[in-house]
This record gives sequence, C-alpha cells and structure tokens, in this order.
Amino acid sequence: MGPVLNGLIKLQSIENRLRAIKSKLARSRRSVIFLENQVRTLQSQSEAKKEEIKLTRVQCDRLELELKTRDVEVAKLRTALNTAKTNKDYSAILSQMNTYKADNSKIETQVLDLFKNIESDEQQCNEIQTKIAEEKEKLEQLRKDSETKSEQYEKEIALVEAEWQNASKEIPKAVLEIFNRVADTYDGDAIANAEQQQGSEVYTCGGCFMTLRLDIINQLMTKDDVIRCPSCTRIVVIEEYKE
Repeated sequence: MGPVLNGLIKLQSIENRLRAIKSKLARSRRSVIFLENQVRTLQSQSEAKKEEIKLTRVQCDRLELELKTRDVEVAKLRTALNTAKTNKDYSAILSQMNTYKADNSKIETQVLDLFKNIESDEQQCNEIQTKIAEEKEKLEQLRKDSETKSEQYEKEIALVEAEWQNASKEIPKAVLEIFNRVADTYDGDAIANAEQQQGSEVYTCGGCFMTLRLDIINQLMTKDDVIRCPSCTRIVVIEEYKE
C-alpha cells in the first residue's frame, strides 16, 4: 500500500482514540444526568405522596365533622327516647338511634383506616426524603468527580483532535470526505481489514465478513487506491497501520 492508504489507516487509529475519549466524556456526563433524573423522580414521588396525605386528611376532617353532626343527632334522639309517650314512639326512636350508631361505627372505622393510611404514607414519605438526601449527597460527589474527569477528557480530546488534523493534511480532500462519511455511518469505523481465511486464498471484509473479490485484493496489493467493500462500503485495506 502507498501513502494514501497508510495515511488512512493512521487516521483511523487516531479516530478510534478520539471517539473512545469522547465516549468516556459522554458516559461521565450521562452518569450525572442519570442520577439527577433519579433525584427528580424521588422528589416527584415525595410531592405525590404529600398530596395524597393532604387529600386523606381532608377526607378525615370531613368524616369527623360528619361524626360530630351525627353525634348531635344521636343526643337528640336519646333525649327524645327518654320522653317518648308510647311504646311505638319509643321503638321507632330506638331503631333510628341504633341505625345512627351503626352508621357512626362504620364511619369511625373508615376514619381509623384513613389515619393508618396517613401514618403509612408519612413513613413512606420520610423514607423517600431520606433517600433523596442520600442521592443528593451522591450526586454532589459525582458532579465533582465528573467535572474533574471532564476537564481531563477535554484536554485529551483537544490533543487528539490536533493530531487528527495534522494526520488529515496528508490525505487528499476527496478521500478525506469519503473517510468522514463512512466513519459517520459506522460510528468511526471507516476502515476494514481484508482478512485472509486460514488455508485458502479467500479474503473477507473485516467489517461485514462478506467475501471480497480477487480483483479487489490484487488492487489493494498493487495500488494505492481507495477501494470500498461492495457490501458495507467501508474502505478496505490489507494491513493495519503500525507506529
């Protein structure tokens, strides 16, 4: 291979390093975003639980007010019971009073259940608040670590990008455009090695593993032309660049 293909292989090596560092930078930032989202989710859960507690308290207050109203009615019935003049009136008032008492008992049970729900929800809310505090502490440390790593990665990226620019100067413009297009298509992997199958004269593309025609291999061995795999369109080379 000539200077063009060797230059492309060198550029691919730099491209790989550049994308690897950028990937580390992205992961570092994503980890912060992920934990931020977790904290926001917990805060939303806390707010929802607080709203649920608020609504339950409103329901309790309504039922307790109803109980007070009904207690007044029971007291009136008790007075009426003591002043009943006939057995029929007595029985009717007693029946009505017992109905009120039975209904009041059901309401009291509902109130007790609601208070239990409030107690349970408050406990869950406290647990969520504790979790939020823990996650915020982790988040603060993660942000510091991420900032430190990001600064280092950005410095490395700047150095490798400068190296990439210098290496790209050795590549003809039209060839460089092809390299960039293919690299964008395959997440940086623009170059594929033509790999000879053991014990045969058959070569396959290292990118898509499809068989390469013999004339392609002959061109790669004798010329310095940019040849692309007919199947995956990667730029095919015979050997890797070595520093």
